[in-house]
Amino acid sequence: MKTYVSRHKPFLIFLGKFFLAYVILTVGYQYYLSGFDQQQLEVDPITKSIGGQTQWLLELFSVDAKVIGHPKQPALKIIYNGKYVARIIEGCNAVSVMILFAAFVVAFTGRTKQTILFILAGCLLIHLLNIGRIVLLSSMIFHFPEHENFLHGVIFPLIIYSVVFILWVIWVNKFSKYAKKAV
Repeated sequence: MKTYVSRHKPFLIFLGKFFLAYVILTVGYQYYLSGFDQQQLEVDPITKSIGGQTQWLLELFSVDAKVIGHPKQPALKIIYNGKYVARIIEGCNAVSVMILFAAFVVAFTGRTKQTILFILAGCLLIHLLNIGRIVLLSSMIFHFPEHENFLHGVIFPLIIYSVVFILWVIWVNKFSKYAKKAV
């Protein structure tokens, strides 16, 4: 057992850091969400902010857009040119993706300042991509409603997770303590 641990120590440290960071961030986020009563259809401020930014961006592209509270769910309805096309729920705010991203970066530690800045920059990029995702998804569902499941379930997650993967590769190869240093 001792040789197993010493042989796989870097991997075990990575797993330990990853799961610790992931659990801490997830528990913190769940604690934040527990302050909102879903039975009363309360939508958390992060999700409301996503809705407001989505409406702003749609309007910027000259779309008659409204993002309003859903009357029967703790969600927001996206009205695109007078048609209800989608809803924004808590899971649409990309916080869970940001938590996953941050936990991985923490697990492959670099210098503290670089780690914090990379996590903040990565989360900002994920946030902006997510707003763009919701705007494009709303537009695509308005124009091609028959493809809603494919767009929402395959195409847009593929884009977001591909970007997260690319950010991880950049982090590991350029900034983490495991990055190869130029000679």
